Amino acid sequence: MNETVIQILSWLGILFIAYVSGKLISKIKLPAILGWLITGMVFGPHLVNLVSVQTLNQTYYLVIEKAAECFAGVMIGSEMVISKLKKYGRSILITTLFQSLGTFLVVSLAFALVLFLTGKPLCLAFIFGGIALATAPAPALSIVKQYHSHGPVTDTLLPMAALDDIVGIVVFFSVMSLVSSFKGGATTPWYLTLATIFLPILTGSLLGFLGGLLLKKAKSKWSVMLEVIFSLALTIVSGVLMDVFFFKAWSFNYLMAGMCASAFMANFLSEEELNSFLTSYDPVLSICLIVVIVNLGMPLDYHTIAGAGLFTFVYILSRALGKYFGAFLGSQLTKAPRTVRNFLGFTLLPHSGVSLVFTGIAVSTLNAFDPSSALFIQGTIASAAIINEIIAVIMAKEGFKWAGELDKKETKADNLSLEK
Repeated sequence: MNETVIQILSWLGILFIAYVSGKLISKIKLPAILGWLITGMVFGPHLVNLVSVQTLNQTYYLVIEKAAECFAGVMIGSEMVISKLKKYGRSILITTLFQSLGTFLVVSLAFALVLFLTGKPLCLAFIFGGIALATAPAPALSIVKQYHSHGPVTDTLLPMAALDDIVGIVVFFSVMSLVSSFKGGATTPWYLTLATIFLPILTGSLLGFLGGLLLKKAKSKWSVMLEVIFSLALTIVSGVLMDVFFFKAWSFNYLMAGMCASAFMANFLSEEELNSFLTSYDPVLSICLIVVIVNLGMPLDYHTIAGAGLFTFVYILSRALGKYFGAFLGSQLTKAPRTVRNFLGFTLLPHSGVSLVFTGIAVSTLNAFDPSSALFIQGTIASAAIINEIIAVIMAKEGFKWAGELDKKETKADNLSLEK
C-alpha cells in the first residue's frame, strides 16, 4: 500500500482515538481537549510515531490542518454580530491591549533579571516576551463548546481571541526585527509583517461579504450551510495560494480569515437563522476542533519535560501573572462585569500552538548569528509548551466554572449583566 495512504489512515485512526479519549476524560470531569492533546502527543512523531515529522510537513497534511482552522474560526465569527459587539466592544479592545502588552512586559522583565544573573544575552528577554503574549484560541473554544459556556467571560473571550492574535503578531515581529538589526541578522521585511496581519482579515472579510449577499437568497438552512461552506472553501484556497506564491511559507492566518468570513455572513442572517445554522454546523465544528487540537499535540516532545528547569518555570509563571493581572486591570478600567475581571485571565492561559509557531521563527532567525541562544529558546519553550498546556486547559475550564458560565444557555439576565 502507498506510504501516503498508510499515513492518512493512521492519522484518521488517531483522530478516532482522540475522540474516544476525550469522551473518557470527560467522565472524570476534565475537558475533552486533554484527551485530544495527549493523543496527539502520544501517537505523534516523538513517541509511537504513527504520523512522522515528514508527514506533518507534507502539503496535503498542512492544507487539511489549515482548512480545519478556518472552519473552526466560525465559532468566533458567529459571535461577532454588530448588535452584540456594541455592548462591550470598547471593553474588549482595552482589555486585550492590557493583557497582551502586560504579558509582554512581565515576561520580558522577569527574563531580563534571570538572564542578567545567569550571564545570558539580555535581548533574549524581549523574544521570550514576544512569544509569550499570544494566546492559542482553539483550547478555550473547545471548552466553550463542550460545556455550552455562556456569559460575560465567554462573550469577552471569543472576539478577544482574534484581537490577541493581531497584537501578538505586531509585537513579536517588531521584536525580532529589532533583535536581528542589533545582532546583524536578516530582518523580516515590513510589508510581510503587515501582510501577515491584514491579508487574512481582508480576504476573509471580502469573501464573507460576498457570501453574505448570497445568503440573502438562501431558502433553507441547508442552502445556508452550503453557501457558508463554499465561502470558507474559497477563503482556504485563497490562503493556500498566498502561502505558496506570496509568503512562500505557511504564514496566512486561516483561523482569523475564517473568523472574518463567518462574521460578515453572520450579520446577514437573522438571529433565528444564525442559531439554526450553528446547530446544523455543530458536527463540522466538532471534527475541526479535534483536528486542530490533535495537531497541536503532535509536535510536542515529552522528552523536553526532563530538561525543564528554572527558565521554564520563570516562563510559565511570569506569563500566567501577565495574562491574569493584565486582564484584571483592563477589565477594572473598563468597568467590565465582576466575573470578567476576576476570571477572564484563567481562560487566556492556553498557548502552545502560537508559541511553537513563534518559537520556530525565532530559532530560524537566531540560528544565523547566535545558534546557542536559538537552542536555549527552543528548549525552554518546548518544555513549557507541554507543562503549561496541560495546566492551562484545566485552569481555563475552572475559570469558566468559577464565573458560573458552564452548561448555560443565553438568558435575558446574561444580556443585562453585560450592560452593567
